[in-house]
Amino acid sequence: MLKTLNDTCSLSKNLSWNFKPVPPETFRSRPTIPRQTERPRDSFGNPVYRDLQLFAGIGGGSLGFKTARGEYGGEVGRFENIIGIDADPGACLNYEQITGSRAVQMDLFSRKQYIDFHGVEPPESWREVTGYDLLQACGFVYPDVVFTSPPCKGFSGLLPEKSASTKKYMALNELTIRGIELCLEAFQDHLPGLFIMENVPRIKTRGKHILNRIVKLLQKHGYIVAPEEQRTYDAGAFGELGQTRKRYLMVARLQERVHNYLHLPERKSLKSLGDILRDLPFPGDVVAGGPMNRIQNLAFKTWKRLALIPAGGDWRDLNQVDYERLRLVHEQDEESLENGVSSIPDLSLQINGNGKKNLYRVQRVNDAAACVTGSVGPSNGAACFSDPCLTEREGRHPGVYRVVRINEPCPCVTGTRFGSGAPAMSDPRVSSRAGRYTDQFRMQDPMKSAATVTSVTDVQSGAQLVADHRDQAVAYTKSLQSHTFPADDDRGVWIIIAEDGTWHRPLTSFELAMLQGFPQYLRDGRPFQLIGSNSDATWRTWIGNAVPPKAASAIAEEMLITLMASERDEFLMSWNDIWVLPTQEDTVNQGWVH
Repeated sequence: MLKTLNDTCSLSKNLSWNFKPVPPETFRSRPTIPRQTERPRDSFGNPVYRDLQLFAGIGGGSLGFKTARGEYGGEVGRFENIIGIDADPGACLNYEQITGSRAVQMDLFSRKQYIDFHGVEPPESWREVTGYDLLQACGFVYPDVVFTSPPCKGFSGLLPEKSASTKKYMALNELTIRGIELCLEAFQDHLPGLFIMENVPRIKTRGKHILNRIVKLLQKHGYIVAPEEQRTYDAGAFGELGQTRKRYLMVARLQERVHNYLHLPERKSLKSLGDILRDLPFPGDVVAGGPMNRIQNLAFKTWKRLALIPAGGDWRDLNQVDYERLRLVHEQDEESLENGVSSIPDLSLQINGNGKKNLYRVQRVNDAAACVTGSVGPSNGAACFSDPCLTEREGRHPGVYRVVRINEPCPCVTGTRFGSGAPAMSDPRVSSRAGRYTDQFRMQDPMKSAATVTSVTDVQSGAQLVADHRDQAVAYTKSLQSHTFPADDDRGVWIIIAEDGTWHRPLTSFELAMLQGFPQYLRDGRPFQLIGSNSDATWRTWIGNAVPPKAASAIAEEMLITLMASERDEFLMSWNDIWVLPTQEDTVNQGWVH
């Protein structure tokens, strides 16, 4: 099923590029398609290579290829994207916005796969895509490299084994080989020099039978495929990211066109979570960080659980918490003690612009109280913790409620929602203690340059609470005699300072995109943002499914050098490890010694 998006990046509702596939019955045999035989060059005389992005998502791989530069023999080669293809129209919109290249919405299911996945017959307007349709969508331009990143949900460990074995997800998994089959059919007159397929590592077990078919298919067409031990890498190290991102990368080289070895990108040190977030807008600042920098509304009990999990831990640590000896107190500042109004004059705490000033701190019951007069209880501005433990159950992901230290790399960014594997972090930027007084902390205001506000508590003062009301534009206050805490199931944004002095909070969708290596600003100067949806769940799915641009760029640079050397018929040497080794027979026949 084929649809297209605007050929330009104006993203207008009126599509100006109308893709009209040729019905198979209009020709009995494949027509002869003229192709450009000479290497295209840019205005500086440098070679230009072309890439096709299959299952392209929002364009992380394409953006990486677009920024890559390969230097060899006094020339600087680069890639030019032919097209990005994806079944998701929203992903295609964002592909065009982020990369500036053209995207085409194309359902690559075979008819049987469509029925197995959707459980119904396709509509009358639907028809199965052929290789000629793919060639036509590419404008009859032949790619030098095909980068394919097929859906990984059926292979992922986040999906239970029982679900993964259903007809629905088996059909989804079959897209892995279906995309390669279509490419080999479409470009049979001039096959791509290199194929690369990206997926999750678990494809080696859940999709072993599919991988075996892919290898045999590629070898049949003259490709040398990287052996099994050369297919799993940390893409985070390729792109110097702030996350560990183990990925399955199958690379194939067409021996007839690409005589040289393809080498692995240089492995770099991972950055810490703090390295990535250091210069970003404060979470909740949707002006400087865009709409994706909002903080999710979570249940109050979830915020309390996060505060109890030590940095570096996860939900299993809740079972070790001595919650009966802890209490939750409400923080306030000097101004509130004088005028009877509880507020924290720091715009960074007015989350989502709703005027919510909800700040709490975890204390031990035998510590000197910061906001209460002595005893523990709601009447004294403090609340006891209920049992925070999560029960063990089969399939609960170990990453649930994982709190990452700011000085360590983040775990792999996925499309899961918070509470199902999406990470949280221990954010020290909420408090900056000064001097020797433990009742003082400084909160940075991201709306002003280096502006801070000091909140001082007094053990002699009664505490009060400003409850979170999401439907209010401004915070409302209660009198000093009112100390009602939110109910466990109340949803909102509360800042609870954990015992380590930091705010344990989920990462915003904007921050996750930055961890993936996307640019902080779009080409038009706006903060990075995704269009076509206002849902954090959809945003995180798009982001988690994306190929990190910087990792793709590192791979593309090695591919450029290999392609340039091969076209000169020169033998390339490198300090980097060889990625796609030829068979022993290939080595002997060409007289190369490895």
